[in-house]
Amino acid sequence: MSFNRIVAVVPAYNESAAIGGLVDEIRSFDPALDVVVVDDASTDETAAIAAAHGATVLRLPFNVGIGGAVQTGFRYALEHEYETAVRLDGDGQHDPRELPKLLAPLERGTANFVIGSRFVDPGGSYRPPFARRVGIRVFARLVSLLGGQRVTDTTSGFMALDRVGIALFAEEFPHDYPEVEATLVALRSGLRLAQVQVEMRERETGSSSITFVRSVYYLVKVTLALLVASLRRYPRLEGARR
Repeated sequence: MSFNRIVAVVPAYNESAAIGGLVDEIRSFDPALDVVVVDDASTDETAAIAAAHGATVLRLPFNVGIGGAVQTGFRYALEHEYETAVRLDGDGQHDPRELPKLLAPLERGTANFVIGSRFVDPGGSYRPPFARRVGIRVFARLVSLLGGQRVTDTTSGFMALDRVGIALFAEEFPHDYPEVEATLVALRSGLRLAQVQVEMRERETGSSSITFVRSVYYLVKVTLALLVASLRRYPRLEGARR
């Protein structure tokens, strides 16, 4: 790897069954890569297991949700002067073996922000449930329209950022199902976005909290949030390559 300092930000809430194996996989990918698990006030042994497997653990005093946990990780990355950050979810769905694909555009200097997408390749294997498929398509089209660039997977949390991207998301990262709005924030702030095809694993433990009713609710809620976000003025970040 040509990057000197990389950190893996892993938000986790009650992922004791998956977190140890995930930390081991990340460290196997690159032993020099620092792993920071942001424990979102878990009520199980997530924090202890992550620490036992060699991760730095940031324990939040109360549950702030996925967006707040991810932003905490990016603030840590900024304060500790990491040049690159990758984000993987604590449930193990993001495969660390796919990280070279995300890091390649940053290494070439062609992107500030890279999304691991399930839909760059139309022949990809991921087949979401109907309600989720509708939401993914609606959000992708809306973000593409408002952001001025075609986006294929706005709900993926598998990402890589350079120093400019880290600085942006340390300051601004939405807190409710944040990936969709965060992509728009990045585009409107001038970050150059790259998307790479990745394969994601099925959740091995626990279950998704997204039901059909919640899918409809968040479809409406996030759509409104995107429209509001599109009206904001975003500063053009120094160092952005767009």
